[in-house]
Amino acid sequence: MISLVSTKKTELVKLLSENGVPFSVIQKALRKRDVKVNGVRTGENVTLNQGDEIVAYVAAAPSFSVLYEDENILAVDKRKGVGSEALFAELSARGKMYFIHRLDTNTDGVMLFAKNSAAAEALIAGFRTRAFEKYYRAEVYGFFEKESGVLRDYLVKDADASLVRICKTRMPGAVQIVTQYTVLEKRQKTSVLEVKLITGKTHQIRAHLAYYGHFVIGDGKYGKESINRAMGAGKQRLTSQRIVLHFSGGPLGYLDGKIIETDRGE
Repeated sequence: MISLVSTKKTELVKLLSENGVPFSVIQKALRKRDVKVNGVRTGENVTLNQGDEIVAYVAAAPSFSVLYEDENILAVDKRKGVGSEALFAELSARGKMYFIHRLDTNTDGVMLFAKNSAAAEALIAGFRTRAFEKYYRAEVYGFFEKESGVLRDYLVKDADASLVRICKTRMPGAVQIVTQYTVLEKRQKTSVLEVKLITGKTHQIRAHLAYYGHFVIGDGKYGKESINRAMGAGKQRLTSQRIVLHFSGGPLGYLDGKIIETDRGE
């Protein structure tokens, strides 16, 4: 069983899909009227309003799989549609856990958690000092002129609009961002990229690539909805593919050079 509360006006099928329920499972549940909206069973793809309560009598998809675990850290492969905080709460039920970094709800892939305070300090320091190598896989609209490149611009948070904006020159509140990309594959209308984050700011990959006209397919915030719909992309095609750990001694020194990777990706 899956229990949800709608945070905005949307369609029932879309909400269930965004929370990891396969379309075929949704259709079967609707045919059997195994979905309740505000306590009333329905067999239709009804429009939901903010605050509507949904209960679907379907098997919940696993929110993660374990990639690596020892006495100090836990590395998992988070699925799309799962919030980082919700995943942390779920993992904390297994034992003491420390929250280290975030992924967007609709970005899947590698996430790291610590199992004690010393490991937490070491991991947080590794992210803060950019000691770790962070690689993503993204399917984007269109094609870059060059097969690889480094993008250097500035990012400004727009809290009122809940997004970030990219600009060429420094302005008040702006921070420099650096994003490296390599083209892995060219498809009919899209490119598959390996993206290395040199800096790591909120929505950096999504906003930075969109600034150059190559938004992540399925991205409803920085992309184009008409193209997303035409490509049947309900979730952003962006995966945290690989993190390479680097430590110079300390409690996690034995993990220096450790590669934690998922074999999935767009």
